[in-house]
Parts: sequence; C-alpha cells; structure tokens
Amino acid sequence: MSIARKLAGTALATALVVAAATPAWAAVTDPLYDKQWGLRQIHAEQAWATSTGAGVVIAVVDTGVDLGHPDLASKLVPGATFVDCGSTSCGNGDWRGPNGKADAGDEHGTHVAGIAAAANNGVGVAGAAPGAKIMPIKVLEAGSGSFADIAAGIRFAVDHGAKVVNLSLGALPGAQALTLTGLESSATEAIAYAQSKGVAVIAAAGNETAPLCGTPAWEAGALCVAATDRNEAKAWYSNLGVKADLRAVAAPGGAGLVNCDDDVWSTVPLGTGSAGCGQGDYDAYAGTSMATPYVSGVAALLFAQQRSLDNVYSVLMSTARTPVVGLRGVYTPAYGRGIVDAQAAVAAPRT
Repeated sequence: MSIARKLAGTALATALVVAAATPAWAAVTDPLYDKQWGLRQIHAEQAWATSTGAGVVIAVVDTGVDLGHPDLASKLVPGATFVDCGSTSCGNGDWRGPNGKADAGDEHGTHVAGIAAAANNGVGVAGAAPGAKIMPIKVLEAGSGSFADIAAGIRFAVDHGAKVVNLSLGALPGAQALTLTGLESSATEAIAYAQSKGVAVIAAAGNETAPLCGTPAWEAGALCVAATDRNEAKAWYSNLGVKADLRAVAAPGGAGLVNCDDDVWSTVPLGTGSAGCGQGDYDAYAGTSMATPYVSGVAALLFAQQRSLDNVYSVLMSTARTPVVGLRGVYTPAYGRGIVDAQAAVAAPRT
C-alpha cells in the first residue's frame, strides 16, 4: 500500500484469497550510513565490536531479493521461490519471480534484506548484522501471497540452515480468527516447526493501527515487532504489540508521512529507487516491515554468540528499553517489551 511516499505494507498474505568468530570491527564507510538513524536508535554499532552476526543465516521470507545488488550479493546463500509452485521450490529467491517480471511491490524483500544484513563495504548502507548471511525466499508476488506459500518458505529456511526467519508480511486484521479456530494452520504449524528446531521467527505487527499483532506475528513461537519513528515514538500506522503471550518488541520503522530521511533507508533492486529520494539503488520506506529486520539482525548477533533460541528471545525482550522512562523488559502495548537494544543484548548473560 502507499501512504504519503512509501509505506511498506504488511497486509499481504491471506489463505482465503554455526557461527564463525567475530572479526575485528572497522569503522562504517557506507555513504548512506549517516541517514541510518535506525541503527543508532538500536545501538547497533556499539554491539558490533562484540558480534556482527558472522555466519548466521537470516531467511528473508518475502518478495525475493535482487541477487546482484552490490550490498547483498556477497551475503547470499542459496534461496528458493514458492509463488504458484506448490510445496516444491520453482526458483532461487530472485525478486522477479517465475514470470521474470518486476511486479509492483516486489522491491520490498530487497529493502528488508538490506536492513537486516547489508554489507559494511563502503557502498550504500549498512545492515544491523553486517556479518550475517541472507537466504532469499520469495513467497509473495505483486504484494500478495498465501499462508501455504509462506509456510513452505519457513520450512525451507529451517531445513536449509537459517537461524532467523524474517516475516515482514501479514494478513489483514481479524485473520487471527482463522488460526485460532484452526481454519488456517499451515503457517502456525510452520512456525511451531521452526521453534522446535531452534530457529527464531521475527514477524511484523502490521500497519493498520490495529490493537493486536497481525498474523503470523500473532502466532505462538513468533516475536511480534511494532514500529517506532526517529524520535522513538510509536509510529502512527503501527499495530500495537499486543498478543496472548506478550512476546513483542519495537524497532525503527520510520514516520511514513514526512520525508525520506525520516523513514528507513535500505537497498532496493538496481535502478528502482524513487525519484523523490534520489538514489537509484536505495530508497527510504516506512512500516513495521522495516522494523522487523532490525530485530532479525539483532537476533543474528545473538545467535553468533552460540546462544539458544530461548535465550535469544529472552534477551531481545529483557534488554529492550521503553523510551523516556528507561525501563527494560517491561511490557507496554505501544512498545511491547521495548525498543530492541543491540548493545545491551550482546552483553547479556548467555544462560
């Protein structure tokens, strides 16, 4: 959907319809880094001396990724496509999909991938986990998809070495009833499968100003992510971080109304950047879709420290901070357990 310039939607899918040693960290030289206020909000650079996420695979289950983007190409592991393929992949996760066409909205997954793990290579932007790898999995085409395809993407990621599954997508408000009543179970079961294998599932709360985390963020086993603006206020469009198990946090998602630099800068397929923001291979979007990969990146930093899934979830929530009052790990509907804090997270005990 489009609100103002570019609000990246999460109301997309309906069923009806071994980590390596952390290298010494060098100063960030990416030219757009100064615009990346989100990395400063989560204290990412302070964490990188401890962990860059080296060797951890983040699966971006989304619209696919531009496999040739200079900020991402060196980070990729083999991916898959599950768009009109059934349970068997019919592609490699490229953003153009089986039809070979660039459909509207298919830039989304490339943007998400850059937020999570763009390389610190002197080009473009930096990712929250610059040492992590990216597994591109295409389950959405032209802004929509099915729970069945999303479930297939999650299972592929788990079975092929991902430690983090990023779901910057979601169904419309009210779809929680489908999973609660069992009318839709494929994504719920896939998330449970990921949890049983020690894989984190990080999912967007949604952009509908609704009181509940959308599904699949609503599901048990997923960590729901609400969005903040650059002033650390809850973003106006973001759903609240409310779900039954209170497993929710917040992260930078952008303003969605003001200007490019108030939103989240990241990679887009080559040449698709908006004229308004003036960068052909990069663009600024807003949404809980953008907040989610920040959390996935911090999860990768933690997995690179050889932590268990339970510890990763616990630390993400217990070290998150509530703005103004400064409390950590205390639940509020607007922020969940708080804004994720990479610096505090990597310093937390590994028990």
